[in-house]
Amino acid sequence: MKKSGVTLVDVAKKAGVSVMTASRAMSGEGYASEETRAKVHAAAEALGYAPNALARMMKGGRTNVVGVVVNDLSSTVVNAFVTALSEEVRKYEMDLFIYNSLGDLSNDKGKRLSQLLHGLWDGLIYVLPRMTDEYLKTLEASSSHIVLINYCRHETSLPVVRGDNVNGARDAVTNLIEQGHRRIGFVRGTRYTGQSDERERGYAAALKDAGITIEPDLVQQGDFGEQSGLAAGRALLNLPKPPTAIFAANDSMALGCMNAVREQGLRVPQDVSIVGFDDIAAAAVAQPALTTLRHPINAMAQAAVQELMRRIQNQPGRRQRIEFPSELVIRESTAAGPAAAPAKRSKPRRHAA
Repeated sequence: MKKSGVTLVDVAKKAGVSVMTASRAMSGEGYASEETRAKVHAAAEALGYAPNALARMMKGGRTNVVGVVVNDLSSTVVNAFVTALSEEVRKYEMDLFIYNSLGDLSNDKGKRLSQLLHGLWDGLIYVLPRMTDEYLKTLEASSSHIVLINYCRHETSLPVVRGDNVNGARDAVTNLIEQGHRRIGFVRGTRYTGQSDERERGYAAALKDAGITIEPDLVQQGDFGEQSGLAAGRALLNLPKPPTAIFAANDSMALGCMNAVREQGLRVPQDVSIVGFDDIAAAAVAQPALTTLRHPINAMAQAAVQELMRRIQNQPGRRQRIEFPSELVIRESTAAGPAAAPAKRSKPRRHAA
C-alpha cells in the first residue's frame, strides 16, 4: 500500500545511494548496475513509493506506461490480444493502460484522438483499429510511438503486426474443394480493419484456382457478430441451390451459421460443412468442434511490444511489417462434399485438433 509523503529522497536514503542514482534506477534512463537497480526497487517497494508519471513526463522522461487502444472489449479476439500484451509489457517492468474507444475511432471529432496522442504513456498499440483514412493520416503525422495490430485496410507508414489472412483463407477453402465441395458460401465481416476483405480475396483465389465461378448470391454480408452469421446462414440455406459448405470471416459468424443449419433440420458436417477464422475458445468446444484458422496471438503480441520498445528506445533494427502465417485447424465441422475433388495444389498449412 502506498504511504503518503514517501519521496525519491526517502528511497535513495534507504537504498544507500544518491538521489540521482535512485532516479536512474527507477526510470530506467541512464546507467545503474543491476545490483543497484534491485536495491533501489526493493527500497521503493518496502516504503510503498510510487513515482508520479505526470511529473516524469513533464521532465521529458518516460512514464513506463504502454497504452492499448481497443474498440470492443466484448470481442474474444481483442481480449486475447489484451491479455497477451499485458503479459509481454510486464517483462519490461511497464504498466498497461487500456483505452476502450467504444466503437468507431473516427467519430470523436479529434477530441479523443488528441487525448490519446498526448496521454501519459510512452507509446500506443492499436488492436484491430476501426478508423477512417483521415484518422490514420493523423496518427502517421504524429510524433507518438505507435504500433498497429491486424490493420490491413490500407498501406501505412506506421509499423503493423498482422496475420496472413489471404493465404489462410485460401488454404481453408482449398481444403473444402479437395473434399469435393463446389458450392461454397462466404460470410463477410465489416470492412473497418481490412481483414474481411483479405479473407474474401483468399476465398476468391481458391475458387479461381479450382476453376469455380464465383456466384454473388453465395457471398453474404455479416458484421463479425454471431447473430449476423445466423442471418447470413439462413440466407445462404434458403437459396434455390444452397451451398454444401460455408466459410465465414470469423468464428462467431461461423457459429451463427451452424445454428442456421440446425434450424433447417440439417446437420453439420453431414449436410453442410462450416469453417471459421480466429480459433476463439468457443470453436474447440462447439458441437461439433469448429474447423478454423489460427493466428499466433502470443507471438504477435510479443512482436508488437518489442517493436514499440525499439521505437521508444530509438534502437536499430526497426521494422514496418511483421506478418505471421495462419494455421488451418481441422476439427469436426467439415467433411466430404457431394462432388469429386479436383486436382490438388500444394498442401495447405494445417493442424489437427
